[in-house]
Amino acid sequence: MRRREFITTLLCGAVAAWPLAALGQEPNRVRRIGALMSFAASDPEGQARIAAFRESLGSLGWIEGRNINVDVRWATSAESIRQFATELVALQPELILSTAANACPIVFANVSDPVGSGFVASLSRPGGNTTGFINLEDSMAGKWLGLLKEIAPQASEVAFVFNPSAATLAEYCLNPFKTAARSLGVGDRNAR
Repeated sequence: MRRREFITTLLCGAVAAWPLAALGQEPNRVRRIGALMSFAASDPEGQARIAAFRESLGSLGWIEGRNINVDVRWATSAESIRQFATELVALQPELILSTAANACPIVFANVSDPVGSGFVASLSRPGGNTTGFINLEDSMAGKWLGLLKEIAPQASEVAFVFNPSAATLAEYCLNPFKTAARSLGVGDRNAR
């Protein structure tokens, strides 16, 4: 999945997941999204992107003018991006969608696999304007196995159990787990 598709999916999923209880308690409240587009207002690609975003929202039950407003700003220079970003923040939206991210740094937090998630090209050279920190290093899987071997030295076989549809991070940890199993003389059974 390409980065833009991932971000759109993530964003639409986040919008769809707004707490239903909150919506039930505030039936007349109109939510607000800011959209900072790095295109001229007349640019067909920019118009197509914002139209696709609105269409995705609509398919999730978020109808513009009824329960959501999308405040769009079209920016074509670094100066206008800063100006419109400040303007959108002042409107206090629930979230801001931006295609103008290359003009400002993005810091991710609590991301276990930024490479596998498509946020960065590599950890050593992330590229672009994205940086951050990870909350799990893949070599931890080997350390978990080492700790298990210290606790139960007689263990001769272990299993790395995960649901691949729910634990996408498991593949990230599987190779270090296998490497540690070999070095510790433990047979591994990978159950999925």
